[in-house]
Amino acid sequence: MPPPSEPHHPATPPSPPAPGRRPSRLPRVVIGLGLVSLFTDVSSEAIFPLLPAFLTTLGATNAFIGLVEGSAELVASVLKYLSGLAADRRARLRPLILAGYGISTAVRPLVALALVPWHVLAVRVGDRVGKGLRTSPRDALIAQATDPSMRARAYGFHHAMDHAGAALGTLLGAGLLWWMGAGSGQAATGRQLRTVFLWAAVPGVLAMIALALTREPPTPPPPPAAPGAARRLTPSLRRALLPITLFACANATDAFILVKAARLGASPILAPLLWLGLHVVKASTATAGGRLADRYGKRSALALGWAVYAVTWSAVGLAQRVPVLVALAVLYGGSHGLVEGPEKALVAELAGESGRGRAFGAYSLVIGLAALAASTAFGAVWDGFGSEVAFAASGALALVAALLLVVRLPAWPRGAA
Repeated sequence: MPPPSEPHHPATPPSPPAPGRRPSRLPRVVIGLGLVSLFTDVSSEAIFPLLPAFLTTLGATNAFIGLVEGSAELVASVLKYLSGLAADRRARLRPLILAGYGISTAVRPLVALALVPWHVLAVRVGDRVGKGLRTSPRDALIAQATDPSMRARAYGFHHAMDHAGAALGTLLGAGLLWWMGAGSGQAATGRQLRTVFLWAAVPGVLAMIALALTREPPTPPPPPAAPGAARRLTPSLRRALLPITLFACANATDAFILVKAARLGASPILAPLLWLGLHVVKASTATAGGRLADRYGKRSALALGWAVYAVTWSAVGLAQRVPVLVALAVLYGGSHGLVEGPEKALVAELAGESGRGRAFGAYSLVIGLAALAASTAFGAVWDGFGSEVAFAASGALALVAALLLVVRLPAWPRGAA
């Protein structure tokens, strides 16, 4: 007789990896995208702080200068949403990211050829078209390639590279102007500014080389989307977007710190140094803030970061001496390390596996529109009621956002999606 067959046991699903076996290093694609962002920000920030002065040499009005930035950011915000929808329908995200960085790299140095103000507007909008195309697919790729236990750290690392690039770009622009003789309080000429804009193309090319060397890990194609799926976000993400938007409305541009310093009688040379210092502090704290969120929970870390922002930003408005303002600005910069990585990691977790591009697109759209409203409203409150009221009102709104986040979202387990 044949031997009895072995009893059949259904296969059991693999158990999740033990905590000790979780990856300890960021994926190569995350590091590669961080380097791309570093070089891109060096190129961008060598140009961006000098654009108002350059537009002035072309005869632009203050209203036109505001139109340039408002139009550019509006275009970027809308395209971030649309590119997020496209990302969810693609198996490979790198082509969208490559196209976005490529457009910005090709268009940005053309500002050196501008002859009239609308040329600058066209270049700036073209640069933001590239940013709108790449941002949501890039954020979705980071989430896709990174273990959930370290996503906040990955986004924190990426923001750290952003800020490091911004600091280096500021140094590059200032150093080139000094080398050409525009220091010692002497205003830069249009020719000197054009030279800086042309040199800014070099780190942009390095960014494209870094992107060419960055390989996207293989992933299965996305499942076919159900009818109407492109219009749906998960209920938990919809609950989170309200406090996130509320905080964005409180998060006015950091340039108001420079305005406050000028109102207190600070030396003009302090402005670029303070701007540089803010980026250095943000770069040095962003990765650590991500680690904190991965360990103790992203919602809790984010609420803490918003609360720290509320206190430090309000205190900046009360400062009456320049040294006190500088110290508070350093503390304020540290609050961004608690916010930037955890915020995107929370969006990635709440979005689910198949809708991250759409989620990041919606997130970027509401953040972009709220940021435009935030800075406009902040300036109006400052003009009408003083800086103390403006900073305190923003801080109070950020605190309300933190409380609302805690109320609307449950306490997520550490590393849980």
